[in-house]
Amino acid sequence: MDFKKDPQVDFKEIQDLTPEQARQEIEALREGIEYHNYLYYVKNEPVTADARFDALFRRLQELEEAFPQFQSDVSPTRRVGAAPVDELKRVAHAGPMLSINAALEEKQVQNFLDFIDRNTTQEARYVLEPKFDGFSVEVVYEQGLFQYGATRGDGRMGEDISQNLRTINAVPLRLQNGERIPPFLSVRGEVIMPKAGFQRLNRERVQNGEPPFANPRNAAAGTMRRLDPREVAKKDLDILFYEIISVEGIRFSSHWEMLHQLPRWGFRTDARNRLCASFEEIRSYYQDLTAQREQVEYEIDGVVIKVDSYAQRETLGTRHRSPRWAFAWKFPPKEEITRLEDIVVQVGRTGMLTPVALLQPVDVGGVTVSRATLHNAEDVRKKDVRVGDRVRIARAGDVIPEVVEQIPEPDRPRKDPFVMPSHCPACGAAVLKEGAYSFCSGKLNCPPQIHGGIIHYASRDAMDIEGLGKKTAQDMVRKGLVRNIADLYRLSLDQLLQLDGFARKSATQLFEAIQATKTPPLDRFLYALGIRHVGQRVARILAQEFKSLEALKGAGPEDLTAVPEIGPEIAQSVVQFFRERENQKVLEDLFGSGVRIQDMKGETRTRPLEGKRFVFTGRLAHYSRKQAADRVEQLGGRVVFSVSGETDYVVAGEDPGSKYARARDLHVPTLSEAEFEALLSRSQG
Repeated sequence: MDFKKDPQVDFKEIQDLTPEQARQEIEALREGIEYHNYLYYVKNEPVTADARFDALFRRLQELEEAFPQFQSDVSPTRRVGAAPVDELKRVAHAGPMLSINAALEEKQVQNFLDFIDRNTTQEARYVLEPKFDGFSVEVVYEQGLFQYGATRGDGRMGEDISQNLRTINAVPLRLQNGERIPPFLSVRGEVIMPKAGFQRLNRERVQNGEPPFANPRNAAAGTMRRLDPREVAKKDLDILFYEIISVEGIRFSSHWEMLHQLPRWGFRTDARNRLCASFEEIRSYYQDLTAQREQVEYEIDGVVIKVDSYAQRETLGTRHRSPRWAFAWKFPPKEEITRLEDIVVQVGRTGMLTPVALLQPVDVGGVTVSRATLHNAEDVRKKDVRVGDRVRIARAGDVIPEVVEQIPEPDRPRKDPFVMPSHCPACGAAVLKEGAYSFCSGKLNCPPQIHGGIIHYASRDAMDIEGLGKKTAQDMVRKGLVRNIADLYRLSLDQLLQLDGFARKSATQLFEAIQATKTPPLDRFLYALGIRHVGQRVARILAQEFKSLEALKGAGPEDLTAVPEIGPEIAQSVVQFFRERENQKVLEDLFGSGVRIQDMKGETRTRPLEGKRFVFTGRLAHYSRKQAADRVEQLGGRVVFSVSGETDYVVAGEDPGSKYARARDLHVPTLSEAEFEALLSRSQG
């Protein structure tokens, strides 16, 4: 049976099939259905009628129901949505998912091209792509079959959204063009919600009494992170692919070559992609796409310019978070004029105070805007915007509304200039200035910061309180059960039973998980407090240097800056944190609830791997990628994504990828997992 060539095959009665016949037909149906999905969604060349396709799909469903032993995660029937999951699990990416530097000005684009010219020996060619305003994802295949998909996250780690991605028909569950299918393939794409689907979704939300999404990107992101794939399957989502993150067994010399291969495997790419060699061509493409953007079926907010040659990309390299070989030329923002009715100060989860303009509602590019950011007090001063002014509003990047400028009205009297408050409007704590920005110093007792603080305090790298996630923290704060992190230790079992979705077993487990964190080591406790600029690395340095919380609390700026890697900004943040009376009160409450911090008496601050760069490839038997990276960083080393001449070690686990071969080519030392463990042991003395 070949349902690719002949979708009109007549079916036997299911009860007359042997298991082996059923298995063969199921495999043929899956392959045929995926092929017709490929023709419809990728090639836009359907060869079978919708009714016949539906008949093939129903036949597959019936066979899988009659022969459940042949059910598979890569069956097209799984696109309708699997059962809900409890939470989205974290997953490491096969390679870095970098962001791209962007600008609005033509001069900055020319500067980028000049940089490329100065740093390459041959004339560069460029691939031009529409810049999608969507939700970036990684999709992974092994032996041509879909394995999993993840959100971009922080670029290194994302959240597993495999079941939700299966519901998008343009995501191939098995690759086409079998003769060139790699054993491992990781591709990057953008989940998008077409404009028409976005309008339908918002119409439904308003009719159901729910707030509408601000833009299609937020709608796509919110939909893809839902825990129930069956709900995701009902939404109008699409995906476009534009990059290979990692591949084994196949080499490409250029991005253009890679883009032409993706559709052969079944991945949909944008037909507007272009290859060019000059700034004039780039500017013409940009101008044409700017003029066409309203007619494009999904939101785009600029043009991405990428060096085509992979050899030249290797020479140019990457920064910490972005490649030097790519640049985004953003479209001008959409603008309208309205009146500024008030300026209020909003306190964010990190304590940053942001002036917010409350506006007479105005439609900007199809979105009703009634509030806009003013960034900081310096921004307000420079623009000289005041309550009552007529102002120009733009959706920066077509997403975040901002006040661009005030429109002069010579005959209208103006109100007094805006002044940032000296004390937090939410909790009354002193406001600290850091350059152009202002922060509330009452970290542990400021209501807008409490929710974020609880989530951070309970996170895996901090107190690691299993069962205390975002929704539970929100529920605790909303119901008045927790006002600061000290209140966690006062929660009774009966109070935990008031939380949404909690029965006695889950409440008991959470109660025990909280109580189990009463004796944390000093470094984890410092990180859990969420002191500004104090991440895991700095927390460990401070703990190793000062040994006890009391010693650190008594340290002045000079004591702190005397410690290597502690600069004036970190020192000032730590000193101010412990001086703030509200923070002192929360710490007293923590100790009154039985929390006892373990001093670091036996610790010495050794950093034997200082400056060493490590790359990991393949599966490690005794460590997750994060655990291995933590061990390296605790000893002063640094974990990077790509292998170069500056790499000191490549740690190769089971089934290493192309990074291992590149390490051998560059004569970079490679370590087995056992050799890596031996190096850690020697480094720890």
